Amino acid sequence: MTDDTTDDIVALVRRSLSEATDETFDARVEEQAESLRTAIRNGTFDNEEFSVGLEVELYAINSVPEVPEPDDEEGEAEDNAGGDEPADDPDADLAGGSGGAWDGSLEPGTTGDASGASLDPAGDDEILGDPPASDDGDDGDDSFGPGEGPSLDVDPDSPLAPDEPDDADTDEGEPAVEETDDDGEPYMDPDEWEGRLTRLPDVVFEGEANKELGLHNAEVNTEPNSFDQTGMEVQTTAVEMQTKQARQQASNQHCELILDAMWTVPPEEGSEAYLSAHERHDDVVIADNMRPAPRYVALDNEALGHAGGEIDFDVPGYSGAFPTILFESLATSIQPHLQIPDTDTFPDYYNAAIRTLGPLLALSANSPFLPADFYDDVDPEWLCEATHHELRIAAFEQSVNTSANPKVKVPRDIDATTDVVDRVVADDCFAPFLREWLDESDRKSLADDIWEFDHKRGTYWRWLRCVIGGDEVAGASTEESLRIEYRPLPTQPHANDMIGLQALTVGLIRGLVVEDHPLEELPWQEARRSFYDAAKNGLDADLAWVTVHGERTTDPEVVYDEVFRYARRGLEAQEIPEARIDEYLGPIERRWAAGETPSSWKIDRVREYAADGHTLADAICAMQRDYFEHSREHHAFDEWV
Repeated sequence: MTDDTTDDIVALVRRSLSEATDETFDARVEEQAESLRTAIRNGTFDNEEFSVGLEVELYAINSVPEVPEPDDEEGEAEDNAGGDEPADDPDADLAGGSGGAWDGSLEPGTTGDASGASLDPAGDDEILGDPPASDDGDDGDDSFGPGEGPSLDVDPDSPLAPDEPDDADTDEGEPAVEETDDDGEPYMDPDEWEGRLTRLPDVVFEGEANKELGLHNAEVNTEPNSFDQTGMEVQTTAVEMQTKQARQQASNQHCELILDAMWTVPPEEGSEAYLSAHERHDDVVIADNMRPAPRYVALDNEALGHAGGEIDFDVPGYSGAFPTILFESLATSIQPHLQIPDTDTFPDYYNAAIRTLGPLLALSANSPFLPADFYDDVDPEWLCEATHHELRIAAFEQSVNTSANPKVKVPRDIDATTDVVDRVVADDCFAPFLREWLDESDRKSLADDIWEFDHKRGTYWRWLRCVIGGDEVAGASTEESLRIEYRPLPTQPHANDMIGLQALTVGLIRGLVVEDHPLEELPWQEARRSFYDAAKNGLDADLAWVTVHGERTTDPEVVYDEVFRYARRGLEAQEIPEARIDEYLGPIERRWAAGETPSSWKIDRVREYAADGHTLADAICAMQRDYFEHSREHHAFDEWV
């Protein structure tokens, strides 16, 4: 960044964190909230049909470099050095053989068809500590956790500050293998490739990929579609093609965008150094490897201020502290969206969704290890036994839960649809912005009219939240809509897995309500406990459920029988053919039948490498490279087991 850009960011951050801004911002939020309450009561947010969408977060590693091609004279000499061997072999691997470069896609082939902190609510774990007391009785200030995905990402509908001013210097660091030799080839020997975390150059974001909190992060978003056969098919194509296009764009820059929930192979400078590097401009901290967006910097400084200048991170095998929230960028997630057309029934869908958080998180778990160099003298077998299956949950909660009222948590039930407005208003205010700082034009749309409210909603980081407004969906909804954003699911190894989880999530929520399933009778405290137990134990979690007959159960066979059965009912209610339902849910049902998730696969792999004599760090890195390779060779996770 140039000095002028830094000065502009610092000035905006100071302005954001001033008392005068707080007062103006709060007044606007309350005024906009009252207009939303009135509109909800008047049925303004009723629509014709359901609609769906998906957000996918990825991270970047340095790609396997191509073996340099010999020049013509050398090539002829080498080709003819074998005596009678022909100079041109029509069967030769033109990409450099089996050790050649990746093709920009982690799916097999290149044509790409559809195949292609307190985590312990009971307080019994000394490492995790007790959950926030406010979760057990939000009462009038029932706070909903804001935030997209386990990340400080901002969804497409949120009024984000631009990444930097138009005249900013956009040099944000180059990928680790960006350097080239005189012939334009990557400098790295393919045999030295390790798949290290790397920064993404700006050119990668000229296509489908969007910028995220960390310089190594990217996100792709599907446009919302009607929740029916055609809409789900469009969603499927969009997930496949957008992730493929983003990967290709990254591959052109010697990077690979990885479908995974947490990076574990450290960057060149080491993980703690990468996540801690920062500059201080008087009273404002700017993290070196965070996107230089004023809003991100303001959020960072707000959280740091509440934490006293340093944020603790404590999970099995690691205890440390960071001078910035950037360790939140360890985690990547997917976030299905389900727009509810009938305002009056929104609480039914929302409360049912809360009770699905535990079973769906357990089924999708994919982040059991931190970066390999985080672990110092930790016994591999102990770690494999003690680690959480979803460390993303702890990383996100501990990175921003620094204020008196934790912002990332399981939300309480709602009684009326207007509750979703009230809870945003009551939530702690983090890093407020005013619209005119970024856009001086007249307010012409709903998004303009509720700009400050939506900005605050963007920091309401509950694991489930309501998004008010959005894009118009042909045949389904106007921009005046209400949708559930389902936030705790980790990014999966393949496009098919992500599509399957999207269909499972929206189908299950729809099916529970349309079939009048009594799951809402499960006490909220049990749903919350179930969620955190799933984060710790994956498929071995003690899950809480109420059966269709109104009986309480913790039997996973019963739980998942109903999870899949009612997801199918929900998809059928949206007139999706049985064959398509089988295609969507099949990969997820098969992983349940095999008793394996990506997290359990990773743990088993590390355990095997450690048993063969590898150090813990080497075992984690070897596991991760196996994960990359399996992602390329298969179409869905169930094919790995």
